[in-house]
Amino acid sequence: MIRNASRPGPWQRGPVLAALALLLGLLMLLHARITDVGGLGSLVETFLPWFGLFVPVLLAGALWRRSASAVAALLLPLLVWLNLFGGLLVDKSHSGGDLVVVSHNVGADNPDPAGTARDLAASGADLLALEEITPQAALTYEKELAKAYRYHAVRGTVGLWSKLPLSDTRTVDVAMLGMAGPLAQDLSADERAATPRALRTTVTTDKGPLAVYVAHLGSVRVMPRNGFWTSQRDAGADDLGKALAAERNQRVVLLGDLNGTTDDRALAGITSRLRSAQDAAGDGFGFSWPATFPVARIDQILVRGVRPESSWVLPATGSDHRPVAAGISW
Repeated sequence: MIRNASRPGPWQRGPVLAALALLLGLLMLLHARITDVGGLGSLVETFLPWFGLFVPVLLAGALWRRSASAVAALLLPLLVWLNLFGGLLVDKSHSGGDLVVVSHNVGADNPDPAGTARDLAASGADLLALEEITPQAALTYEKELAKAYRYHAVRGTVGLWSKLPLSDTRTVDVAMLGMAGPLAQDLSADERAATPRALRTTVTTDKGPLAVYVAHLGSVRVMPRNGFWTSQRDAGADDLGKALAAERNQRVVLLGDLNGTTDDRALAGITSRLRSAQDAAGDGFGFSWPATFPVARIDQILVRGVRPESSWVLPATGSDHRPVAAGISW
């Protein structure tokens, strides 16, 4: 009798679990305030949706401990996660659309660029943006896509294939000095510095001109000494954000591998001016990388002045990214 009376009640059990639940909730709620020293903030924001997996883990512990305080504390991370990502659990897609657009990082190490091109052409996209085009594979993509796409423009490692006329195509400087990654392996330092990774063009539609940007921002790296290294990507994002701010066309589509999610603070200069087709009209998170088991959506379709009707991820190709697609209308 005395022993039972001395046992802690359900509100006194599991104080560690309750504290962990509160910390989890505060981390997700205040993620924008996490320091970005060593890229920590960007790293957290890249995988922010996955922090929700800790909720059922902690709930299992709370139930095992029969801790009412821990269960109550878990309401904070649960509500924060639902506020941030709950909308992605609902299918917001609609049928129809004036244009279908596809973006794909085709991969510098892609063993079958011809097969990838045929798969992309079969998607029926009106506009097809490719990133990470190597000099060796460029002719293959041009040959395989020529029948489906009458018009195309390539600048450096990015290109746009279109069923509609293109004009006013120009390079967009996204600060790619010191370019790294697979694309840089066969290039000299001068070639890396001079290789464009973004373009802007005008697509002529029957409803007026559409400004289309294709971009491949710098890679991110996990470095033993420097942490989550994002400086190259961040500099490119700043430049791309400035280009979008100066864009006079009210209808804009950005297609590309931005090497970051729309939750990442480094892309704020871009996401504050354009909205995500996946967030507006997708079904689920739309993760695109890595292709074998996608854990993040770093391949983006962002728009302004047009309405996303649907957004989805296409099947894997020979690349380490999956293609992303969207239907848009005026």
